[in-house]
Amino acid sequence: MGSCFSIEEDESELHQHNKPVGHGVGAYPTKSNPVIPQSTNRDAKDTEKTSSIVVIPKNLKDLRQNPGSSDLDIFTYEEMKLSTKHFRPDKVLGEGGFGIVYKGVIDEQVRPGYKTTYVAIKELDPEGLQGDREWLAEVNYLGQLRHPNLVKLIGYCCEDYHRLLVYEYMASGSLEKHLFPRVCATLTWLRRMRIALDAAKGLAFLHGAERPIIYRDFKTSNILLDAEFNAKLSDFGLAKDGPMGDQTHVSTRVMGTYGYAAPEYVMTGHLTARSDVYGFGVVLLEMLIGRRAMDKSKPSREHNLVEFARPLLNHSKKLFRIMDPRLEGQYSSKTALKVANLTYQCLSQNPKGRPVMSQVVEILEALQPQDKGEEAILTSGSGGVTLYEAKANPLKCESEREADAAQRSKQTNGRSKSEIPKECDLYSPSPDLVLDVGSVSSRS
Repeated sequence: MGSCFSIEEDESELHQHNKPVGHGVGAYPTKSNPVIPQSTNRDAKDTEKTSSIVVIPKNLKDLRQNPGSSDLDIFTYEEMKLSTKHFRPDKVLGEGGFGIVYKGVIDEQVRPGYKTTYVAIKELDPEGLQGDREWLAEVNYLGQLRHPNLVKLIGYCCEDYHRLLVYEYMASGSLEKHLFPRVCATLTWLRRMRIALDAAKGLAFLHGAERPIIYRDFKTSNILLDAEFNAKLSDFGLAKDGPMGDQTHVSTRVMGTYGYAAPEYVMTGHLTARSDVYGFGVVLLEMLIGRRAMDKSKPSREHNLVEFARPLLNHSKKLFRIMDPRLEGQYSSKTALKVANLTYQCLSQNPKGRPVMSQVVEILEALQPQDKGEEAILTSGSGGVTLYEAKANPLKCESEREADAAQRSKQTNGRSKSEIPKECDLYSPSPDLVLDVGSVSSRS
């Protein structure tokens, strides 16, 4: 699920740059700051609630005192048990630092009169990496935001010490699951580009709010896919209100996942929307190369995918040597180079050298197939997953390719002339550890 890290925030900077409404969650949306687009399809109940001023809970006490302040359904813990068959092990969808996610169904048996709805229920682990602050952030953000590329939060349970969130069920799981499968299968090029566009639209929506919202944890495991492989952003526990007015950034404790966090954020704790753009670039790079952002099983110079691959993105011959071989024959060289160039820009060490997400959306939209004929050529299978059976050169799974690469490395007897020098590793701590590296952070 990724490795998280944390740098404790500088309290003076936090108070100077942030004016949070409790626990770092900003006061929005209201009538003066409408984040929910008018075009969103909502029923009469939703419309009625939207017309009133929304109260943003500052803490769990506020949430309990104002339970009807949003469109979310409030469930009892008993209803949660019924919907998951008492949290039966075969209902587990995944597990992370927050706790366990279960598949459930809410119907007449759970709550009389409730329309049958398949859901994903995330139960917060009291001993986990996230706590009430992150849980409340998800309730506040996803409870108010509605967009086709954000996972819908249906409701929650806040009873005694139990903290659960109820989301729409995403039938195809995470992008991580399909991008790095255990079997020799992969998402097609077309699917990858559509997922990239969907995710970009989700981030652009967050950044385009009157008070920008910084997602802060953009990675493959947080991009979920529905039955039609439409992508949506999930897990808003680390989301943060962005800078306003004359502010250039917000200063906060550094939290995220090794390999995805922007270098300037890791070093200073200064957070901007461009920090999300960097994370998007990492995921786009993973989709191009077919490798994880951090992989200690690779040769030492390739542990960090960005450090290894970014210098090669602007060189066509070198680029095609490192691109995911499972995608061979599915894209034009011109298109691949455009995606590589976009990735290169998103991964700029200089935040100002990165595009904004609205520009990223425009570029990716222009790269989508323009007619059904092109789409038919690129698409194979209704699920968007292709099993490859090459004739002369059978395509090998990643483990086999790694073995071949290791053998070739021995045969070359040393470092090749084209090998790039190892750069400073921004994420040197072990990816298996959760660390407070505040002592090594610098402030600008």
